[in-house]
Amino acid sequence: MNRQPHPLARVVLLTGPSGSGKSSLAARTGLPVLRLDDFYRETGDPALPQLPDGGGTDWDSPLSWDADAAVAAVTALCRTGRAVVPVYDIATSSRTGEETLGIGDAPLFVAEGIFAADIIERCRAQGMLADALCLRGRPSTTFRRRLLRDLREGRKSVPVLLRRGWRLMRAERGIVDRQSALGAHPCGRDEALARITAAAAHRVPAAVRAASPATAAGTPAIPAQRPAPARSTATAGPGA
Repeated sequence: MNRQPHPLARVVLLTGPSGSGKSSLAARTGLPVLRLDDFYRETGDPALPQLPDGGGTDWDSPLSWDADAAVAAVTALCRTGRAVVPVYDIATSSRTGEETLGIGDAPLFVAEGIFAADIIERCRAQGMLADALCLRGRPSTTFRRRLLRDLREGRKSVPVLLRRGWRLMRAERGIVDRQSALGAHPCGRDEALARITAAAAHRVPAAVRAASPATAAGTPAIPAQRPAPARSTATAGPGA
């Protein structure tokens, strides 16, 4: 039977509803970060799902996201420390190019996005998973944080943002339940940060350790070599 090569690094998959604070938490860890939202499909892709009310693309559906490309990037980072990743432009809902993300000698990195839970099992099967976490909180708090962010960035008109925000607030508990069922541990930001810190120190939770036999080298984490690019805010698009 063929065995997967021993990974140089492992990944913490960080998911949660839009507006739950994934990006800010990932930045707080000081670890390299792969932004999974850069793997959204482009406008015109026949696989893009549509909202049932005719309101356009449903960017909150996993079908709007290229899971295969995301797994390929995670695999490359774990095996080689480098991956070519897309540059996604929200204004045009399209990929405008690509760039290389490097994690240096870091034994651990964070991959964050609203669909991170959809690749948990694939990462675990390849021995790459250190932990999988789902940020959760009060739906009303997430609604307020998401709305303030989207208004600040001018992602779309106020009526559209309010309709989407209301829909996501009503669906939030179901979103967390779905991500938990896929294997992400639901928790608040403090617990998530503690678990990521423990994973970086190789004190990996027992359930994850049992499911994923790989262990990473004991090299301290360093920041990613790819800075977060400025995002266009002309129109609404996928949101973390």
